[in-house]
Amino acid sequence: WILLKRILNSSFTAVISALTVLTLMLLAFVIFFIVKEALPLFRETTVREFLLGDHWMPMDFFGEKSYGISNFMLGTLYVSITAMLLAILISIGTAVYLSCVASDNARSLLYPFIDLLAGIPSVIYGFIGLVVLVRIFIKLGHPSGLSVLTAGILLAVMILPFLISSISDTMLKLKERYMPVSTAMGVEKWYATAHIIIPLSVKSILISMTLAIGRAMGETMAVMMVMGNANLFPRLLGKGETIASLIALEMGTAVNGSGHYHALYAAGLVLLIILFIINTGISLIRNKVMGQEGI
Repeated sequence: WILLKRILNSSFTAVISALTVLTLMLLAFVIFFIVKEALPLFRETTVREFLLGDHWMPMDFFGEKSYGISNFMLGTLYVSITAMLLAILISIGTAVYLSCVASDNARSLLYPFIDLLAGIPSVIYGFIGLVVLVRIFIKLGHPSGLSVLTAGILLAVMILPFLISSISDTMLKLKERYMPVSTAMGVEKWYATAHIIIPLSVKSILISMTLAIGRAMGETMAVMMVMGNANLFPRLLGKGETIASLIALEMGTAVNGSGHYHALYAAGLVLLIILFIINTGISLIRNKVMGQEGI
């Protein structure tokens, strides 16, 4: 029996190791393929013109082709940051309520609805945005209702479940660990929440933000339906377009091997690099905060 147990443990370790290596190989293959398909573009244009140019004309209908994605990059960042700013305070407040205020029965009743929000297809969110948000903006005086702010509000609702679930789980564990002690010492509940639970949850909040920003920047369908899809410098109440929307809208019409085709892959590569930079920055901030607090 002991020999069988050792064999099973070794087999399990080998399977886990093989799956880990396979995952890393798949990630490396995806990155290699995107880089391979993106590099031929730079025979037609320079990296500077591609990143800083604001004129996107991959087909030579009216003269020379041009591949500039600066407006798409800014649109992606603008709508993602807008969504994160709108969602993070709501998610922290909701997590505090679920973990420190709500009873076990209320918590078990509310959690399924939060999970349901995460499971709704993005096209349904986009349809709701068109029917509800766009009409509200039109009634408020906006000409079309399509704007960066509209997309940001919709995207904030979409990333809320990821933020709330992760943060509230951490806060609940911290409450179970520290709240009985603080209560026994005569510390008021809200003081303990503000000075113990929330500060100790900073690491979880930053990790949740990393996951949510990836979801926000990669979201395509819902944002595409309410943002206007115009190659313009993004403004809060103006139209714009994200890199993900650009790829979704034009990949089907791009001729395989053409400059247009390679430009879309290059745009996807830029999106990956932006995500990597943002995630690295959040990780550095998290490590610095944890180091300062000694956590």
